[in-house]
Amino acid sequence: MDSPFTGKIFSGRSNPNLASKIAACLNQPLGRVVTKNFSDGEIWVKYEENIRGTDVFIVQPTNAPADNLMELLMMLDAARRASAKRITAVIPYFGYARQDRKDQPRVAITAKLAANLIVKAGADRVLTLDLHAPQIQGFFDKPFDHLYGAGVFVEKISKMDLGDLVVVSPDIGGVHLARAYAGRLKSGLAVLNKKRIEHNACVVTEFIGDVDNKNVLIVDDLIDTGGTLINGVQMLKEKGAKNIYVACTHAVLSGNAVDRIESSEITKVFLTDSIDLPPERQTSKMELLSVSSLLADAISRIHGEKSISDLFPQKEGPMH
Repeated sequence: MDSPFTGKIFSGRSNPNLASKIAACLNQPLGRVVTKNFSDGEIWVKYEENIRGTDVFIVQPTNAPADNLMELLMMLDAARRASAKRITAVIPYFGYARQDRKDQPRVAITAKLAANLIVKAGADRVLTLDLHAPQIQGFFDKPFDHLYGAGVFVEKISKMDLGDLVVVSPDIGGVHLARAYAGRLKSGLAVLNKKRIEHNACVVTEFIGDVDNKNVLIVDDLIDTGGTLINGVQMLKEKGAKNIYVACTHAVLSGNAVDRIESSEITKVFLTDSIDLPPERQTSKMELLSVSSLLADAISRIHGEKSISDLFPQKEGPMH
């Protein structure tokens, strides 16, 4: 971060801890903003400092509940009406990304709806991390920067010096991501295939590869209920896998996902802090890695009108 950062970082209530870390990386205090709920649940937002003519960055993951998305929209609208020079929505986790297509009659394409709302509310630019569906970038008619958490995980796994490592994709759609990990870790590659039987429910049906007597790293963008992950882990154990590690960017962890992970044969799950995960929802099998410096570097580059792609050396290849 060569040039001094003169923009302002503001945080919604979704993940203030991550926003504080980002601001610290940029040697800046978090901007002053008041957000509260009235007794009927309505949200109210007010910036408590002048942002006229300022390069504003609003950090707010849009994981459930929907109030987090609404709060982001209101912060964008308030910043626009306060005459900010440029407003960047920093969305470490882009909620509703799994509703990116019309896969059955009479359903909403909610990822597109969310994109429309974010732009209409006042976002001049969007910065996000590990989209569930990379094509969502095309839903926006504004500049869109898509970061990858793989570098954070690769650095961690490399230091562990695991022998006979095989990277496993949890489904066919994740093969490109798994192949990129395998290339950077100089490891083998295997693929699980799953069939969705209903919302939040899948069964693992096939396996391609060899994990017999090998260490395994399953890579994915998010863990929701954990059901598919645990089914995959069981199949890998049946195929002779030794230690099973998981690298997953977004810790959605709904329902009894935490209990499922703790009681499984997983050795360790590496997660990022893109979604706030309070201590009471963490277990001994989880390790959180921060993406604050990655996001801070990207914010600094956006502010200084520098290339974001420089964060990803070409020799590493595309992550998707």
